[in-house]
Amino acid sequence: MKYTWLGHAGVRLDIGDQVLLIDPWEQGNPMFPAENRAAVFAGATAILITHGHFDHIAGLGDLARELDVPVYGMVELMGWLGAQEQGVSFTGFNKGGTIRLGDVAVTMVHAVHSSSVGGDGPPIYAGEPAGYMIEGEGRAVYVSGDTDVMADMKIWADIHAPDLGILCAGGHYTMGMSRAAYAASRLFSFKTVIPYHYKTFPALEQSAEPMKAALPGVRVLDPDPGVTIEV
Repeated sequence: MKYTWLGHAGVRLDIGDQVLLIDPWEQGNPMFPAENRAAVFAGATAILITHGHFDHIAGLGDLARELDVPVYGMVELMGWLGAQEQGVSFTGFNKGGTIRLGDVAVTMVHAVHSSSVGGDGPPIYAGEPAGYMIEGEGRAVYVSGDTDVMADMKIWADIHAPDLGILCAGGHYTMGMSRAAYAASRLFSFKTVIPYHYKTFPALEQSAEPMKAALPGVRVLDPDPGVTIEV
């Protein structure tokens, strides 16, 4: 299994026979690894979206058409995007639902956040935010999306037993490093944790060191954007 950070909340996950792009925000993302663009998008098989905020979906239609890959996410958001974008396959599902992508199972789980898309007027409701449990190669990976820590996480740990957690940890808009570390140590039993949704803007936490200090015995990885690592 391989992980590549696309900057901010963008992730490439190579798992089983799939290359999944999760919230692959490129247009306007100051941390997107533009010098490695061809490599980080090469071979993509599907896009997963966690919610409708611009820092997760800006440029999505153009990218999906370029890569010729389907997009999956919350049913209301997929319906709205489908009405805006032509030539893209959008499939909606909902929390607790599981889709099969080749050898990989993707289950949508709850996230504590908000979700809207911009327009000329007030923000438009875009369905609820979500995270994902992604299972393949005999393992499970939890991708948190934008969220705070919550008791639901213990239930998913019991059901899915993920050994890798990709956790938002920037604070301000989501849980920060200390709250993400609490989730990792008290609600899950991860062997490896990777923080994301941080560094991008001044309001966000800039270092993963507090998480590393709070999780002795857990491998905490903080690769640079565009760098692929084995997980």
